[in-house]
Amino acid sequence: MRIREIVLTTLLLGGSVAWSQTTTPVVITGADCTVEKLGASIPVESIGLPVSAVSLNAPVWRPEANGSPAYCSIEGAMAPVDRSPSAKPIRFGVALPASWSHRAAQLGGGGMNGVIPPLAGGLGRGGVSLLSRGFATYGSDSGHPGGGGRGAVSPASLDWAVNDEAIANLGYMQLKKTHDAAMVLLARVYGERPRFNYFFGTSQGGREALTVVQRFPADYDGVAAEVPIVSFSSLMLAPELIRIQEKPLANRVTPAKVNAIRGEFMRQCDKLDGLADGVINNYMACRAIFDVKQGARNRDPWAAKRCPNNVDPNPQDNTSSACLTSGQIATLEMTYSPYVFSTPLANGVKSFGMWFPNTDPSGSGLILPVRYRGQEGAADDAPFHSHLGVAGVTGFLMKNLNANPLDYVEGGPLNGRRVELSAILDSTNPDLSAFSKRGGKLIVVIGTDDTLASPGAQVSYYQSVIDKMGRAKVDAFARFFVLPQTGHGLTGRSYSTDGDGKTVEARPIPSTYDRFGMITDWVERNQAPGQSVTVTAGERSLPMCSYPAYPKYVGGPASEAGSYTCSAK
Repeated sequence: MRIREIVLTTLLLGGSVAWSQTTTPVVITGADCTVEKLGASIPVESIGLPVSAVSLNAPVWRPEANGSPAYCSIEGAMAPVDRSPSAKPIRFGVALPASWSHRAAQLGGGGMNGVIPPLAGGLGRGGVSLLSRGFATYGSDSGHPGGGGRGAVSPASLDWAVNDEAIANLGYMQLKKTHDAAMVLLARVYGERPRFNYFFGTSQGGREALTVVQRFPADYDGVAAEVPIVSFSSLMLAPELIRIQEKPLANRVTPAKVNAIRGEFMRQCDKLDGLADGVINNYMACRAIFDVKQGARNRDPWAAKRCPNNVDPNPQDNTSSACLTSGQIATLEMTYSPYVFSTPLANGVKSFGMWFPNTDPSGSGLILPVRYRGQEGAADDAPFHSHLGVAGVTGFLMKNLNANPLDYVEGGPLNGRRVELSAILDSTNPDLSAFSKRGGKLIVVIGTDDTLASPGAQVSYYQSVIDKMGRAKVDAFARFFVLPQTGHGLTGRSYSTDGDGKTVEARPIPSTYDRFGMITDWVERNQAPGQSVTVTAGERSLPMCSYPAYPKYVGGPASEAGSYTCSAK
């Protein structure tokens, strides 16, 4: 039996509509989870961007089991317009709960996508599943199989990376297409579209979350993004830029130097928040120290680590006392300062933010133990450099999956393609006014120790939105939070040596927060999160501050949020 009556209370509060807790759910059973009800196809006219056909698999009823609610699962495929073999369908899925709360959520992908996200799973870091909360969920593989790292999948599976429609699907088109298909199926089974529609995404999914805010603002009421890969086209290229910088053997930063680099970051930055505890909370001030494109010309933040006469007496020294040669320092300056493009990319972006000083400089390929083909000292048959998104360089950019990514030349013959890809892939449009005007709410959280996404690019985007719209307008609909010294999973630990050189106990960085509750409270009850939100790690707590503020120590137990205030100074 299905309950069709819906009781809504529409109280206008500050321009938002308050959601009544008396709203009656819509109930379906296995008898509704049929081809007769859901159909075998969707008209292409129902999809807002071009597809040649939309086919549906037979739906499957999933009974309640192991604490998970009963739901109807249906998958389908949207055929590309391009008929070439490298064009791929978008495979999508929708999960329709037995008791529907008139809410839906699109779930973003991860890495280079290639699979439908787990629609019945929890909402990250142990959260209760959206299905259990009565949400219908949906997502797609973004229009290609497998991933994007050379060697991770068969070469034949990467042919999509040279297909322009597949690239555009990954960039933004699959998001609209999947949304529109899901809305058709919700209407077919429940008799209506959702009252509230959300987007939740992390990493690649975080970029997708920002993309829907920028490109499809009318489709979503609330968007929550974690660690978004903001400048996607440049992020895929950035590991190659570092390897290109290290082509001369003299510029190679070896793994033996990791502790010296970490130690210098701590020495100069740990106490910028007022406390020596092995945590770089004042991330913007630390960035300003090691970003050599800021401040006086020719200043030398690495002066204390320079090897006498530029000769390393012990290249194998892996202690914090190890010195660095001028070539190694040049590479570090490049890694921890914005990379300036030869010409602006989409939305007038002139540089890529690269990385912030962090406690994991060896993470995710910033420092590597081997030499690659094209680098001085590498064997003629040495492997090509590879990473998760390398197909974005060899395929998207070079249009040759067998190319050496280290052959890229900034401002060279590929520059026009760089600009073209940026317009397709990058979520860097700072004008979010359309989303704001219709009452949309946005929460973004990043970590400064992230070595997969780029904290530099993320805060540059934050600042561009504030510059474009003004702080007051941004605060009315968005929060840009920063969790210092946490990585791509928004977890981290204090460093084992503090800024005074003393050994300290490494402790988890407080970073647990309720992103579901924050975004739904704001959207449905007009309860905006503050500019400071308390986050936890066991019994420890800390304020999570809205950019550009950081947790400044003002006195009291260092393990308690009340001992800090969010400060931009």
